[in-house]
Amino acid sequence: MKRPKAVYEPFVSRIWLRRERIPESLPHPFGLPILREFDVLPIQSPVTFLVGDNGSGKSTFLQGIAEAYGFNPEGGSRNFNFNTTNQLSPLADALTLVKNATYPRDGFYLRAESFFNVATVVDELAKEDPPFIHVYGGRSLHEQSHGESFLSLFIHRFKGPGFYVLDEPEAALSPAGLFKLIARLHQLVQSGSQFLIATHSPILMAYPRSELYLLTDNRLVLTPYVETEHFQLTKSFLNNPERVLGELMKD
Repeated sequence: MKRPKAVYEPFVSRIWLRRERIPESLPHPFGLPILREFDVLPIQSPVTFLVGDNGSGKSTFLQGIAEAYGFNPEGGSRNFNFNTTNQLSPLADALTLVKNATYPRDGFYLRAESFFNVATVVDELAKEDPPFIHVYGGRSLHEQSHGESFLSLFIHRFKGPGFYVLDEPEAALSPAGLFKLIARLHQLVQSGSQFLIATHSPILMAYPRSELYLLTDNRLVLTPYVETEHFQLTKSFLNNPERVLGELMKD
């Protein structure tokens, strides 16, 4: 007799926007396309992708979620409390995260744009406590290339089972680096981890154990991977780069 398939229980299963908590004096960021008609984001898979054009508000939305969970607004774990700029998001106070009774043993918020600041804090903490650097691979993140430092974070710092919020993790990675990221992501998913990822990468968003929410008409719509513009445009280009480039470079 076959056992029933286990139902996946994410650490965060729903994200609600409480509109009654939105101050009338703060139109930003609540006027961003991603938030205009947003109500609730249900999560049923270990990896959830948020996909949309530049300026749609994905990164702002992700920051609000990360802060509502308790992460530092510039990135890091929940124990990081540095603040190089006043980047607190008013969105965090208007979001409610529905959490599972099971608590993750690890967690991290990665913002590609402020990763330099996180690496600097890691170095400062390692000066006070030298063994601390081994958590990040035993070598200063500043002494590695941008891509190497990202991969070092994924491979060494992310232990799982954890809740990880990643904003455009592909920013520093080559295609080969993205493959390594997907392999590590899968290992962490198998250990019980959950990921919430904003991305433009058609390679990354192909990960099969995922749900992909595409911002369209000011709504987040659950969308099959092959129906995204990211997949279709990339496939069209790779199938015939000369034709696509010829169209783009017409007088």
